[in-house]
Amino acid sequence: MKKFKKLVIAAGLILSMSAFTLNSKSEAAATGTIHKVQAGETYWKIAKEFGIPLNSLMTANHNEKLYAGENIVLPYATISAADKDLMARLVHAEAVGEPYAGKVAVATVILNRVKSPDFPNSIRSVIYQIANGHYAFTPVENGQINQPADYASKKAVNEAIAFSGKGSGSLFFYNPKTSTSSYVASRQVTVRIGNHVFAK
Repeated sequence: MKKFKKLVIAAGLILSMSAFTLNSKSEAAATGTIHKVQAGETYWKIAKEFGIPLNSLMTANHNEKLYAGENIVLPYATISAADKDLMARLVHAEAVGEPYAGKVAVATVILNRVKSPDFPNSIRSVIYQIANGHYAFTPVENGQINQPADYASKKAVNEAIAFSGKGSGSLFFYNPKTSTSSYVASRQVTVRIGNHVFAK
């Protein structure tokens, strides 16, 4: 009888432990996917790699430091793969030949416009916006947006998403050598990168 009681208690413990494990995995599945931290990884590196806002990643995990071998939750992507591809194609077309930081800044302008009440509220709508009878972005008008994005442009989009919510709030960019818009030239300059001037 004592052996039977011990067996029942042991079985109960095993069931409760497995229920806890399943519950934790279910909770993680509801909030995102699991990622095993590799040596040298930081929240910033993980956010850039997966295109997840840094703030969201840190909030989902409640830990300030990461340790190799631990499992963390990657929140569900806030931006679809199709929207990331569209952004990367625009970045590639707009910032070909520009420094990598300029590519990130172009992607950031798109994200800032989505958040601004002065622009459409989706990535696709921002990119395909028509104002005063013209597309907001020249590569949409001339068809260059239909060319595939390069690796650097895709990486820049992920970094801009990770960086989301930080920065100087640029809503415009232009090349002063080729731009004919007096409106964008009148905006407050936030940064100059390569041939582009960024403004808000």
